[in-house]
Amino acid sequence: MIIRKKRITALLLFLIFVILFKSNAQVNIIPQPAKVDIGKGYFVIDARTGIQYPPKNKELAQLGNYFSSYVKNISGYSLLANKKREKNICLELVKAQNLGTEGYQLNVSPSSILIKANNKEGLFYGVQSVIQTLPAVRTNVALQIPAMDITDYPRFKWRGMMLDVSRHFFTVDAVKEMIDLMALYKMNVFHWHLCDNEGWRLEIKKYPKLTSVGAWRKEIPGSVFYKKDSTLTGTPYTYGGYYTQEQAKEVVAYAKARNITVIPEIEMPGHSGAALAAYPQFSCTQHPQEVPNSTTFNGIVNSAQINFNYCAGNDSSFVFLQDVLKEVMQIFPSKYIHIGGDEVDKSYWKQCPKCQKRIQTEGLKDEEGLQSYFIRRMEKFLLANHKKLLGWDEILEGGLAPSATVMSWRGEKGGIAAAKQGHHVVMSPSNPLYFNRYQAGPEGEPYAAKFSINTLEKVYNYNPYPKELEPAETQYILGGECALWTEFIPSLEQLEYMLLPRLTAVAETLWSPPQNKDFNGFVNRLNQWHFEGWQQKGIRFHPLYSKKN
Repeated sequence: MIIRKKRITALLLFLIFVILFKSNAQVNIIPQPAKVDIGKGYFVIDARTGIQYPPKNKELAQLGNYFSSYVKNISGYSLLANKKREKNICLELVKAQNLGTEGYQLNVSPSSILIKANNKEGLFYGVQSVIQTLPAVRTNVALQIPAMDITDYPRFKWRGMMLDVSRHFFTVDAVKEMIDLMALYKMNVFHWHLCDNEGWRLEIKKYPKLTSVGAWRKEIPGSVFYKKDSTLTGTPYTYGGYYTQEQAKEVVAYAKARNITVIPEIEMPGHSGAALAAYPQFSCTQHPQEVPNSTTFNGIVNSAQINFNYCAGNDSSFVFLQDVLKEVMQIFPSKYIHIGGDEVDKSYWKQCPKCQKRIQTEGLKDEEGLQSYFIRRMEKFLLANHKKLLGWDEILEGGLAPSATVMSWRGEKGGIAAAKQGHHVVMSPSNPLYFNRYQAGPEGEPYAAKFSINTLEKVYNYNPYPKELEPAETQYILGGECALWTEFIPSLEQLEYMLLPRLTAVAETLWSPPQNKDFNGFVNRLNQWHFEGWQQKGIRFHPLYSKKN
């Protein structure tokens, strides 16, 4: 009997040890890797650890420095590069068909870490997975990485986030913070909404009034839309800001080092009130106006007093936009230029003699045909400059430009139609991927758009492949993108709060194999590393799923 009790006790102790070991060795990586096998033991980073990479490869040297800087910041340890060390972290380029252009293999043993990939993109993502096993900030905790083997690669090639800096302006440092978060979660497209009715945010040297006039608006106190950092001043104030071309190039370089492409959006033919405040001659009525502010949207918009559209009947409008895009293309090397194309108020064109004449001379059916003419004309210009046109799904109206890519935001209908026509599509349906909308019930939440409640679980469960598409048609779905429109987001703190943790749900949706996804497991991983890491860094997030809430 005593022997039996001892055996039971020993068995219980063994089971407890196994459970504790497994919990300690848990991998809390987001997005969930395609394949993970946990081994025994840990690799410990200390003063004896080095980092190895091909010494003549500048990109890998940059990546090595990136990781070494992270380790030094959280521990003080310096990882000597390409020196004989007892323990090494190795970055190795290989030729492995199963990894594609962004996949990687990560092999961790107690004596080494080996990250293998076909190119620097994959190695970068392998590094991000390692980072997610380390402390987020400097602590006295040992830097131990569980022994494991990971094979990982993305489901979609387009994993994007859009930031609107027109409604509220965000500094270069704030933009870089967004890019760092994207990089950590293996997102690779930063869509920069640089202009809208409420502000023009990019320096254009040929047209200086775009920033001297178009970047600033007179705001009123107490508006629910464009509060100045949530402070009610009691008196009207000037609000705005813009990026110099050098600052924009700095952001592009910063993003590139983190494997992120920056795609600029220059809105046309609508959503152009700020540009037309600076240069009213490119509107239909050509009358002077101020940059629209919150009062414009607190009442009825009077189209006789304010212009939002470029005049499609005036050739000078196209000359202006082409001049602008020439400078934009010098700053942004991305193959795509986003031209907006959404929510065009065609009442301006209906009342404009020049626009009506254009409809007649071009043999167009109506104002929708005129919009298609406008988009096709801009597409020809972009193609001549070796760029591709990207636009919101309204560019389907009147007929889609021959090689245009569609960003589907009004649900999936536009994306489905474009894919069936053989056009590439980025899925960005406002429900659930617009993060200016509530992520829980509105009680106690910051003011937000009310069209839908885009919960974390709803975002996580979104599938960018619509059921209406045939298997052969899904090849045109490049991926997806979440969007942060900032009418109601006046500060970086609120931006973080609306973005997190929903960004991580998008990241896992666009990267991980569907069969690997599990919402409860995802929430558990958030609680094991991510919530605490953001909190330690002073980054705000919605606390609903935090166990410490």
